[in-house]
Amino acid sequence: MRVADLELDLDVFAGPFDLLLTLILKEEIDLLEVDLADVVVTYLDHLEARGDLDLEVATEFLVLMAALLELKSRLMLPGAEEDELPELEAGEAAEELLARLLESHRYRGAAAWLSARLGAESGHRFRSAPPPPELRRARLQEAPTGVYDPALLGRALGGLLRTPTPIDLRYLGQVRVSVAERLEHLRTLLRRGRFSFDDAVARADRVTVAITLFALLELYKRGEASWDQAEPFAPITVEARAAAGVGA
Repeated sequence: MRVADLELDLDVFAGPFDLLLTLILKEEIDLLEVDLADVVVTYLDHLEARGDLDLEVATEFLVLMAALLELKSRLMLPGAEEDELPELEAGEAAEELLARLLESHRYRGAAAWLSARLGAESGHRFRSAPPPPELRRARLQEAPTGVYDPALLGRALGGLLRTPTPIDLRYLGQVRVSVAERLEHLRTLLRRGRFSFDDAVARADRVTVAITLFALLELYKRGEASWDQAEPFAPITVEARAAAGVGA
């Protein structure tokens, strides 16, 4: 049941909530004479009678009641106190209420479209444990009690207990140089005062280049060397620090 179809029995109106909103917007019923608390009580009685809560309908009701309360609060302000009047007049507030109702209707329509789209794509979403092929088009009443053969399950568990085949790592290159060796190489170059990092790794493979970089960071940490790069991707110039004892 929609909120608009909620049947009301108030002192100044009896009928569906949708009609009450229409008459208020057309100013055929004075909102000041409508007891909004009775509307809320009627809706709560409706929820208690149904025994369940529809979040979408409840959200729609809260939006409508909030708009009506704001409009009624504007109408209740004294007209003589011009400085305390809100920015919107009563007529403008009614137009704002109508705009909010239309916006709420658009959001509900978008939510319904998304829900229908999600339901239509349910057969294409990922399932961690799909049913076997023979049950994908079978009715629930015709499905057997045991979905999988116990022997098949036993073989699957047995496979987990077997020792896996060793992984062949022969294609990986072995490290043939150490950080200590690259430290000695860099310290030899530092005796010149400065050098290019490209010269330090000339004709070296990737592993050697990486270890050379680690060695350079170690020299910087110990205060033996520093480097400079004018701009990104430019050559890196390494030079010895004057205060450091080169070769220490």
